[in-house]
Amino acid sequence: MHRRPRITIVGAGNLGTALAMCLHRAGYVIDQVVFRNSGASRRRAAALAKRVGARAVDVARATIDSDVVWLCVPDDAVAKVERSLAQKSDWKGRVALHSSGALASDEMAALRGRGALAASVHPLMTFVAGSRQAGSSRTDLLHTGLLHTGSQPSLAGVPFAIEGDAPAVRASRAIVKELGGKAYTIRRQDKVAYHAWGTFASPLLTALLATTEHVAAAAGVNRREAKRRMLPILQQTLANYAARGAAGAFSGPIVRGDVETIRRHLRVLRKVPEAGEVYAALAKAAVRYLPGRRKPQVARLLNK
Repeated sequence: MHRRPRITIVGAGNLGTALAMCLHRAGYVIDQVVFRNSGASRRRAAALAKRVGARAVDVARATIDSDVVWLCVPDDAVAKVERSLAQKSDWKGRVALHSSGALASDEMAALRGRGALAASVHPLMTFVAGSRQAGSSRTDLLHTGLLHTGSQPSLAGVPFAIEGDAPAVRASRAIVKELGGKAYTIRRQDKVAYHAWGTFASPLLTALLATTEHVAAAAGVNRREAKRRMLPILQQTLANYAARGAAGAFSGPIVRGDVETIRRHLRVLRKVPEAGEVYAALAKAAVRYLPGRRKPQVARLLNK
């Protein structure tokens, strides 16, 4: 494409909203924001369309005139939505993208069958409801130098994993570049493992933080106060990881081989069984992947 393509966004959830806002600020014309259901979906789409100068359209009534159609819907809805859109207008030469991390561009078979050029384009970033921007809205984390700032969503520096038809990949790379992101090639057979990696990096990390709050409660510290007290060590851990990698950032009783302390931890965590299971699983991973003293003794304790 020698000009900026006109874009239709399908889905006005957290990702669709952030993406549409970033595209709009980068100078792209958003033709439509397509929604799939009435009620809340309609309201979100209407609000987003107003912000980016687009029309909010029900998928059942949508006609596709855009150069690019970008599906930002849940994984289990991608195939259904693309089959519905395949009946809309002429798809020959149009670019159809979806942003699933786990699914490959093969999921767009119906649109390909109508002449569309398809690709999967997934940003390795977390998007949550009400977030001020794509990375974090916590100004007290900014000094680590790891997080974005600003009052608007930003995809600057965000890695995008892309695979699919060559023309669609080229078009996607051009868009990602203008958004300030970093485009990377991924093989379709690697998508599920890639998405599992991303799940460890954010959703399961958040689950770990939620678990730490319950352990803090066992120590007599409420969740709000636990969160406040943990921020400095979390910040420093991320900074250490960024500067030194996992091995250089690792500290505590496992790296010291302090078997008795680990035994005491496991004993007290019987009060919080789920946390005890998480502790044991992560400690076993630490013994396998990270440096530490007295590894055989620690491993035997963890495997009892």
